[in-house]
Amino acid sequence: MITRRLPRWHEVKPLIGLNNPLTERRVRALARSASIWDLRALAKRHTPAAVFDYTDGAADDELSLRRAREVFSRIEFEPRVLRDVSNIDTSTEILGATSQLPLVMAPTGFTRMMHHEGEPAVAVVAARVGIPYSLSTLGTTSIEDLAKAAPDVRRWFQLYLMRDRSKSLELLERATAAGYDTLILTVDAPVAGIRRRDVRNGLTIPPKLSLSTLANMSRYPAWWFNVLTTEPLEFATFRNSEGTVADLMNRVFDPSLTAADVEWARASWAGKIVVKGVQSVQDAQIIADLGVDAIVLSNHGGRQLDRSPVPLEQLPLVKAEVGENLSIFIDGGVMCGGDVVAALALGADAVLIGRAYLYGLMAGGQAGVQRAVDILQQEIETTMSLLGARSIKELRPDCVRLRNSR
Repeated sequence: MITRRLPRWHEVKPLIGLNNPLTERRVRALARSASIWDLRALAKRHTPAAVFDYTDGAADDELSLRRAREVFSRIEFEPRVLRDVSNIDTSTEILGATSQLPLVMAPTGFTRMMHHEGEPAVAVVAARVGIPYSLSTLGTTSIEDLAKAAPDVRRWFQLYLMRDRSKSLELLERATAAGYDTLILTVDAPVAGIRRRDVRNGLTIPPKLSLSTLANMSRYPAWWFNVLTTEPLEFATFRNSEGTVADLMNRVFDPSLTAADVEWARASWAGKIVVKGVQSVQDAQIIADLGVDAIVLSNHGGRQLDRSPVPLEQLPLVKAEVGENLSIFIDGGVMCGGDVVAALALGADAVLIGRAYLYGLMAGGQAGVQRAVDILQQEIETTMSLLGARSIKELRPDCVRLRNSR
């Protein structure tokens, strides 16, 4: 018996001596992208609306997300001149290891929905540039497969505690066995936020082939072709994931999470532990007293409680209270290297990026992620040079201030 299959483009291309015009056009578009906003625009052109909105959107009226970006727009730097900035060092220590940039690839859910290359594409870029990568509990690549795809990346694992603690413990054991050295425990999602874009778009996991979806295929044939010809689009951890992401979160995740559960995680995990989702000085102090290694000031990218505090505004207050006892990371609204530099100057030890690299992923897979990081790196280096800061340690509060919004 002879089994036949359709030839793949990369197999045919050398025989006919042609370049793929679609690929070349995408490569040129990525090269012309001068900012993360440009990558966002490119991503929107190449991704179905429901998928783009899942990444781009936030909770309720999306005020928290807009406020986070508005605060970054009010940053004013105070540069120093007559400094030798011929050599700029962007490396820093993140939880006991050197990172070549003050960035961490944040955990993001359902990443293969944005682009079929998914989490491995992001992790490979993180390894290439020398920064940590965080795999989400809601990832679409398993703990073990991610480790095989990117064996050289510093791997972190993000955990939502589940009602069934034995399942949470099993994930921790698998992450340990696969060489993950840091645990991110997310604590700001006792229930799912109300994400209106997802409701209006009827987004389900996996996407349903409704009449409107079939009509949408004609506008995004490459995206649908990749979905239909690669591994089934599903969560790697949860096999029964019918419905929306919010349905899954409300069904599986534990809304009774307390400080005692942070202690449980600390006792169950031998590596570094980071608590993500801290939004107040009071909670930062409570968590610092629990013996964790770091916190992430985060409102979940505005995707949980709308009108929640803006992390950048909370940063100096939290730094003053607990900054001597543990590392402080921040995320939310970061769209350029100047945002990263401002956060570091105000007291952050590192910045987590999520949407920024997902826009790159949607725009062009692994190449798009690389372009996003390249843009951020160039912006960080240029901003530091023009500030007169030769290393991350020279970024201090006297470098930056927030202008009045009026």
